[in-house]
Amino acid sequence: MENSIAGLEQNAVKIRRAIIEMTHAAKSGHPGGSLSSVEILTALYFNIMRIDPARPDWEDRDRFVLSKGHASPVLYATLALKGYFPEEELSGFRRIDRMLQGHPDMKGTPGVEMSTGSLGQGLSAACGMALAAKLDKKDFRVFALIGDGEAQEGMIWEASMAAVHYRLDNLTVFLDHNGLQIDGPNRQVMSVEPLTDKWKAFGWEVLEVDGHSPEEIISAAKRAEGVKDRPTMIIAKTIKGKGVSFMENEADWHGKAPGDEDRDIALKELEVICCEC
Repeated sequence: MENSIAGLEQNAVKIRRAIIEMTHAAKSGHPGGSLSSVEILTALYFNIMRIDPARPDWEDRDRFVLSKGHASPVLYATLALKGYFPEEELSGFRRIDRMLQGHPDMKGTPGVEMSTGSLGQGLSAACGMALAAKLDKKDFRVFALIGDGEAQEGMIWEASMAAVHYRLDNLTVFLDHNGLQIDGPNRQVMSVEPLTDKWKAFGWEVLEVDGHSPEEIISAAKRAEGVKDRPTMIIAKTIKGKGVSFMENEADWHGKAPGDEDRDIALKELEVICCEC
């Protein structure tokens, strides 16, 4: 059930509720870009990737790198729901004496493949993992998620060249294209367009999907498996703050935690969505 479309949609609502609860309890965090990428992680962890929560260090597992590490709430909520650690741990988000820090820590959290947070570095790490698989003749696949604001980082484009140079066809990257970053619209801060043309010019296979459609995400990931001799970039059109009406398409919610009233309204809206699933 959990890997069916209906199951994925139900899990997406659970993850969104957890994101709201976590950032509210911590009084800090990044809800906007976490909410926009929920369906991507839900599809990856509950349908696409070959993983085993009981064996987080399984040598032949697929890997996922959250390059936009500030969106850690979506990763933690997904890992907990998948069974990597008890969901009770989510209440300790951003507490220094607990397991779930503000940015992912591969040494402290089961299921986290790479410590990220400094934007741009995660894609390079994912390239390294994919190259290692090639050199070791392993068949696991590597997935990564980058942000569209993160695509302003020069390191992203250095990594993109390396991925093509080494023919990393076992690497699939999702770009969370919600159009907003902490200072406002990408197009005003530093335009990243035309994204599709840029990635194609760098030699990538480029696919475009509705980032809130599990069906499109899964279909694109399957297509990526058949691509040979080059990596695949899946540009996912998303909505910042997806699922919470007052957060949607609002840059202010990039790094602002919901207060008590905000939390109550958001959870009520998500409860309605859950009932409709």
